[in-house]
Amino acid sequence: MAITSFDILVAGEINPDLILSDPDLSPQFGQKETLVDKALLTAGSSSVIFAAGAARLGLRVGFVGVVGDDCFGHFMLDALSARIVDVSNVIVDPSLQTGFGVILNRGTDRAILTYPGAVTALRADMISDDLLAKSRHLHVASYFLQTGLNPGLHALFERAQRFGLSTSLDTNWDPSEEWKGVGELLHCVTMFLPNAVEAISISGEEEVQHAALALASRAKIVAVKLGEAGALVCDAERLLQAPAPTVEVADTVGAGDSFDAGFVFGFLQDWNIEACLDMGIICGSLSTRKSGGVAAQPTLEEALAATKIANTHLKDRGSTNSL
Repeated sequence: MAITSFDILVAGEINPDLILSDPDLSPQFGQKETLVDKALLTAGSSSVIFAAGAARLGLRVGFVGVVGDDCFGHFMLDALSARIVDVSNVIVDPSLQTGFGVILNRGTDRAILTYPGAVTALRADMISDDLLAKSRHLHVASYFLQTGLNPGLHALFERAQRFGLSTSLDTNWDPSEEWKGVGELLHCVTMFLPNAVEAISISGEEEVQHAALALASRAKIVAVKLGEAGALVCDAERLLQAPAPTVEVADTVGAGDSFDAGFVFGFLQDWNIEACLDMGIICGSLSTRKSGGVAAQPTLEEALAATKIANTHLKDRGSTNSL
């Protein structure tokens, strides 16, 4: 039997975020200067925040991506390593510039400016069979930004499945708002993890529950993030919805990615979808307590203290996933 090195292998984008926060933030052109309350340079990108959240819960996480040989690239490699994410398979390409995000944050809403840079350089053929064989699960995020990965992503998911990996996909926002290509991938996806707007846009449905059900006819499990309203999950058998706890929010940057980390953690523990949903909501909610996507991500102990369902299932290792 092959030795498993990673619980989760993340194939993703790597870039820092500069977060400018003010409850009344409204920048204006015309050379007008706008002052903000707070500024933070932090580890960014959906894939990185997910990886950091999963590692924070105690999972062994490996990362495959591309950065430039520049200050932002080294900043991100140091940030991932500090969060116990293995970066030995990240490619440092001196011909490229590391991507960068600027987030204009008003607490519960934000605008995002993204320079993709090296984000587009990752290709499916950079992820070897040997690496897949040493992993339990493959996660991909920012589908619409990873334009180099997309052409081979279907085949990558199929390769992962042949090696016995489960898979998860979080598309994030489509800058073109065309939402093309996702539907063809979903039959290779174990867990599809959109937010409400993404689910509605990709499915073509008008109601989020109808969107989730339509998407679940293709992916095995669909969990839809509903912001302060919590989240819902459905599979071939049922649809469940749960509220979010009351948390004093610093900002919501990366909350959906922390939700993903909690949900996938539960799945890898063989919890049923109700417990996975609960864990995802707790991890996403607690991550909003500090600015930036990674600063307030909970440990396993913190997450379990906030959820009785997850605690019950962690103690009962004999429980099995409903799928």
